[in-house]
Amino acid sequence: MNRISISNDVSFSQIIYGMWRLTDDNDTSPSYINRKIEACLEQEITTIDQADIYGGYQAEELFGVALKQSGYRDKLEIVTKCDIVAPIGRHKNAKLKYYDTSREHITQSVEQSLKLMNTDYVDLLLIHRPDPLMEPEETGGVLDDLVKTGKVRQVGVSNFKPNDFALLQSYMQQKLVTNQIEISVLANDCFTNGDVAFMQKERLPIMAWSPLAGGRLFDQKNQKLFDLLEVIASSNETSPTAIAIAWLLAHPAKIMPVMGTNSLERIKSLSMACNVKLDKQSWFEIYELANGQEVP
Repeated sequence: MNRISISNDVSFSQIIYGMWRLTDDNDTSPSYINRKIEACLEQEITTIDQADIYGGYQAEELFGVALKQSGYRDKLEIVTKCDIVAPIGRHKNAKLKYYDTSREHITQSVEQSLKLMNTDYVDLLLIHRPDPLMEPEETGGVLDDLVKTGKVRQVGVSNFKPNDFALLQSYMQQKLVTNQIEISVLANDCFTNGDVAFMQKERLPIMAWSPLAGGRLFDQKNQKLFDLLEVIASSNETSPTAIAIAWLLAHPAKIMPVMGTNSLERIKSLSMACNVKLDKQSWFEIYELANGQEVP
């Protein structure tokens, strides 16, 4: 498994296991969650992606209980996110869903995440969504302070556009180390709209959420694309899923796909994509069919 450096002292496995669907599983027992973690570790997948809001604000706690029982904390890098306030769980009294990047909210959210996950620190904290009412000096200041206290090793953002990223960074001492954005064979406009190019210019790796397009790759309306993935998979003695992920790994931007399956068997096969080396023509063949037209 390739390792991607996000800072001088923190590196991630290039394939990341995401827990946004953790509470959707029929079995959320600590023992079964630990079996998922063990399946990841067997493939050298050591990075776990969480967020305070996942599972209606329950996923971090389920993970934390399992983590306490297993003692795997020192073998993992933990990512979590904050700033989304939704009228469920501990925020059930909120009138509507909104974003909060205030010092008070970020501090409280991190403290709660540490408590729920039974850890003294997280390896990476992300601001989950751009907040139109963000006070960049206040938000940047609290992120700096969280790193200085050791509660957070590194900080970054999620779903930010380049100007949003640059604005927040301009008010910070610490370096924002990544942006987690949607990237998949079907969601590939980031390769041409400047999102990926900006991160490459900054020499920063990218985390990719929904790298299988939320399952849309396997919809009947995308049958031709899936058929192509199957053909390429057959010639590489692997699966269409592995080809879709290998397509992201082939890009020079150091993309880290965040995989969110609950299936233990699928978890065991996540690293298959790392064994595939797509040639340039195959990459563009997938790109062309996904976009419904040849490149200009």
